[in-house]
Amino acid sequence: MAYDEKLATRVRIALAGEPSVEKKMMGGLCVMVRGHMCVGVTNEKLMVRTGAEGHSKALAMKHVKPMDFTGKPLKGFVFVLPPGCGTQRSVDAWVKRALTFTATLPAKSK
Repeated sequence: MAYDEKLATRVRIALAGEPSVEKKMMGGLCVMVRGHMCVGVTNEKLMVRTGAEGHSKALAMKHVKPMDFTGKPLKGFVFVLPPGCGTQRSVDAWVKRALTFTATLPAKSK
């Protein structure tokens, strides 16, 4: 399954200066920060880790839907549809949200 390279480039730009690791997984690209899934690109959608507390707030925003790979939504993660992640500014805001949450998690050792 392919993913949107232009969206992946916007994610990379938003993460510039952040120590991150890219992994191909879940049919797309996942970016790990401090050992935790942070953001990713699946097809043309942006995957954002919001955490349980930020989940409802994110879902209330336009162009956002629950992250669902198996028919069951995964709490703490959302998909942002193309109209909500089509500009660098919008991707920057979503990446910042994900980084803010992942900063609350203990770093995983290698």
